[in-house]
Amino acid sequence: MSASAVLVDVRELGKTFTLYTQHGVTLPVLRGVSLTVRAGECVALGDPSGAGKSTLLRTIYGNYLAQAGAILVRHVGTVVDMARAEPRQVLAVRRFTIGYVSQFLRVLPRVPTVEVVSEPLRRRGLAGEEAGKVARRVLDRLRIPERLWSVSPVTFSGGEQQRVNVARGLAPDYPILLLDEPTASLDTDSRAVVVDLICEARNRGAALLGTFHDREVRDAVSTRTVYLHGTTA
Repeated sequence: MSASAVLVDVRELGKTFTLYTQHGVTLPVLRGVSLTVRAGECVALGDPSGAGKSTLLRTIYGNYLAQAGAILVRHVGTVVDMARAEPRQVLAVRRFTIGYVSQFLRVLPRVPTVEVVSEPLRRRGLAGEEAGKVARRVLDRLRIPERLWSVSPVTFSGGEQQRVNVARGLAPDYPILLLDEPTASLDTDSRAVVVDLICEARNRGAALLGTFHDREVRDAVSTRTVYLHGTTA
């Protein structure tokens, strides 16, 4: 794949929420948002809190349904419009193409940490033993103690859970990565490791789109900054 290939192409995207508990009031969040992300880029969303950055990421991932526009994603030799895709297509894109690191870890209780991290690798077809090796390698790099690998991460601190979140999202080497404050709750050393992992994903040719509250992190990982109203820096 060309290093300049467009992997994500958002065109005139619109997203509105309906507040049914407030007499059906509609709240427009995204209006005519357009942007592209190419292979080897890390595009940072520079808008302030409340501008709809996380909503954009969740809509690209298929968690939210768009009311207007298109989200064209390059997926195993084809292009899928995530704004119109059927559920089975969305699941296939998530399995093979798009990784998503959110601000919150949502896992089933009692599932060991190493299985939480290796699960997306197994879904992509990696054998269980090899998936476990990759998971353990990433957990070690993110400074999660080995004694915790067999424990469910629901008992972990906020910073430990975020590192598990990062490990789960970055371990499979997805072609596209959506990052929603990936260094939130992290100490300086852990933040530096996450920055290194993001830069490595970018350098191998992944297309990354993210929100980064920490300006130092944003400057370290991003190739350019865009704003939802269209300005580019």
